[in-house]
Amino acid sequence: MSSDSKIISIRQPFIKSALSKKHDWKSEEEQIIEGCIAGERRIQKLLYDRYSPTMLGICMRYSKSQDEAQDIMQDGFVKVFTNIESFRKQGSFEGWIKRIMVNTALNHYHKNQKNMHHNIDDIKESKIIVDNEPEKKLPYTQMEMLQAIRSLPEGYSIVFNLYVFEKFKHREIAEQLNISVNTSKSQLSKARIYLQKSLARIKEQRNKR
Repeated sequence: MSSDSKIISIRQPFIKSALSKKHDWKSEEEQIIEGCIAGERRIQKLLYDRYSPTMLGICMRYSKSQDEAQDIMQDGFVKVFTNIESFRKQGSFEGWIKRIMVNTALNHYHKNQKNMHHNIDDIKESKIIVDNEPEKKLPYTQMEMLQAIRSLPEGYSIVFNLYVFEKFKHREIAEQLNISVNTSKSQLSKARIYLQKSLARIKEQRNKR
C-alpha cells in the first residue's frame, strides 16, 4: 500500500466531538469537507467509513475480484482526499466521490489494456432487459446479479456499467474508451445477451442444489 493511502487506514475510533463545535451552524457534511481539507485524520476516517460501503459496491462492478475492487477504491479515496478542496458544492458530494471512483476504475481498465494488448444495492434485475422491453421481475438475487456482471468479458463489462449504471450516452462511452459509437452499442447488446445466458446458468445450477 502506498504511503498516501495510509491516510484512510487509521485505527483510532471516531468520536462525534471531532466535528468542531464552533461551527454547529454548518451541516455535518460541510464540517467533514472542511476537516478533510485541513488534513484532520479522524475526519478523513469518518468520511471513509460513511462512503466506503457504497463506493466498494461501485468498484466491484468494474473489477473481477474483491482485491481488485479494494485497490480501485483505495486509489479513489486517495484522489478524494488529495482533491477535496476542488469540490465546488455543485451537485451532491457523494456524486462527486462516485465520479472519482468511476474515473479511477476507467483508468485501471486503460492501464490493464495497455499491459494486456462492479454498489450491490444499485444492481436491479430489470436493468439487463433490452431497451423498450417492459420491466419484469426476474428470479435472481443481487449477489447473483453481481456475479453475472463480474463474469462479463472486460470490454462488455465497462460499456454495460457506464451505460446502465452511470447513465452515459454511447457517444460519451466511445470518447472514454476510444471506440466508435457503433462499437459501444454492439458491446452493450452483446453484454446483455451474455448476462442473460449467465443468469440462466446460475438459475439452472441453483435449481440442481
